[in-house]
Amino acid sequence: MKTYHKLPIYALSISLFAFASCESEDPVIENDGEVITDVNLNFTELDASGNEVGTPLTFNASDAEGIEVGNALTTDDIELEAGKTYRLDIEVLNSIENEDITEEILEEGDEHQFYFLGSAFEGSSAPLTYAYDDESGELIGVSGIVTVSSSPGFNNAQFRVVLRHDLNKDFPGATNPSFSNFTEAGGESDLDVTFPLILN
Repeated sequence: MKTYHKLPIYALSISLFAFASCESEDPVIENDGEVITDVNLNFTELDASGNEVGTPLTFNASDAEGIEVGNALTTDDIELEAGKTYRLDIEVLNSIENEDITEEILEEGDEHQFYFLGSAFEGSSAPLTYAYDDESGELIGVSGIVTVSSSPGFNNAQFRVVLRHDLNKDFPGATNPSFSNFTEAGGESDLDVTFPLILN
């Protein structure tokens, strides 16, 4: 009878140990990517000599839960003037943690790069062209020059901004800011958002 009473306790102990062991060995999935809640595109008009003129224009994309994970993305319409040239400065923010992720992108410039795609930049009739102009000399895209065609073939387009990290910048074409096959250079997207563009 003693054996009869001890067996269930022994079996229960083994079951609890097995359960605890399985629970502790289960892999923990972590997301190392930055949470981005806001992206600000700041355009400042440049004159023929490259001097800044007028008041900067800011256009925002945001989602309080994170642009890549949330379901409430809002984007401003980007409105630019035909025939003008602008300096574009990008701010990347995490409002949840009150962080300016732009600084981290600059500090890790050899691992990050922006691409500018969509009908605004791709194709022979694209109304915009982009050139990297980062102070560090790195091809990142935190700062750049956007030139608007003086006679665009259309007034509405899609302005797509992609931020990649851990890519191979030596991959052929990877340093082209409008490289549509950016995934071939490896890495992952931290950001991929499309703004409506209106040309006046």
